[in-house]
Amino acid sequence: MSEPSRDGEIAVSIVVPIRNEAGNIAPLIAEIAAALAARRAFEIIYVDDGSTDGSADELSAQMKQHPWLRQINHKVSCGQSAAIRTGVAHARAPVVVTLDGDGQNDPAFIPQLVRALAAGAPRLGLVSGQRTARKATSFKKLQSRLANAVRGAVLRDGTRDTGCGLKAFRREVFLMMPYFDGLHRFLPALVRREGLEIAYVDVVDRPRRSGVSNYGFFDRLWIGILDLAGVWWLIRRKKPTPDVTEVTSHD
Repeated sequence: MSEPSRDGEIAVSIVVPIRNEAGNIAPLIAEIAAALAARRAFEIIYVDDGSTDGSADELSAQMKQHPWLRQINHKVSCGQSAAIRTGVAHARAPVVVTLDGDGQNDPAFIPQLVRALAAGAPRLGLVSGQRTARKATSFKKLQSRLANAVRGAVLRDGTRDTGCGLKAFRREVFLMMPYFDGLHRFLPALVRREGLEIAYVDVVDRPRRSGVSNYGFFDRLWIGILDLAGVWWLIRRKKPTPDVTEVTSHD
């Protein structure tokens, strides 16, 4: 793994959005690399969403050691959805895996997500991690349960935990989604909107290594409700995808 992969050989891109996670960067990179030790072609893309704590310097230091590590910076914070989209847009592989930069998502589950996505192709559009034994405060767990219950009742997306950062999908599927702030929280519903299936993998939730949370499940309650209404509208307005065939002449 000491040699960088050529662009055409990269099979999977790992996208990690961060904001002020300097203390978590090096340990998480090491864990991701270990999880992908058997995979010859990968890249890790860190998207620094306007950090002010030295995260950019830490990433630059790590890049000197790891040629497969890339750093993309937002000059000012634009939010987690924007950071994820930036990473996916810059990814070189057809398959993308996302995970949070605070260390709570265990990279050991990445190969399982990638295998599940490959096994379900082409009908499978998303493999989503679902956390077990969450390491969060009682208030945050309650907030998450309520948000998931409301979302599930309105969207009927069949997902009990959309807040888990561990997800695997085809890059082209993600980029055809309508973009809006909060997109990453509604991926299951939007993937189903495109007529694709979803698979789930139970993953272990871990305590944050250092620092404090920078991205809430719903940063503000009313924005979350407006997003939910908007996604419901998008699903209602979806028309059947045309079955297109081109007719060619034969001499």
